[in-house]
Amino acid sequence: MKKVTEVAAELALPFIQEAGCTLWDVEYVREAGTWFLRVYIDCQGGVNINQCEAVSRPLSDALDVADPIEGSYVLEVSSAGADRPLKKPEHFQAFLGHEVELRLYRPMDGSKEFHGKLLAYDNGDVTMDLAGKGEHTFMKKEIALVRLYVAF
Repeated sequence: MKKVTEVAAELALPFIQEAGCTLWDVEYVREAGTWFLRVYIDCQGGVNINQCEAVSRPLSDALDVADPIEGSYVLEVSSAGADRPLKKPEHFQAFLGHEVELRLYRPMDGSKEFHGKLLAYDNGDVTMDLAGKGEHTFMKKEIALVRLYVAF
């Protein structure tokens, strides 16, 4: 039996492609007692509200027909965001050489957060060039989150 996120991704893909976008990620999470099905899309030059709507409306109808989710939920379709989390190997490969922020489950050298250039990704292990501190490889089991770094 497929996961809710897999079914939603399969249903969403044609609408996302028709909107000129790509699928970044799908998550099904419970927050404050409410279930959310979130579909994150990406597009060259950024995602606009019209593209989100072009995916959301037909996807909502397709989900009603397929009915893969028991109970009520909120469907959200949005951009992956400038500070998008990197979760899949292809995400990491696409952003090699870019600045990322990495958060650990437990502090290392007194810190849980690190910023630097993404140098490599290998089976969940992430190697970064930490500004002024050289290269460091973080093990998959240590990493809570890796996301693109946005400088203000």
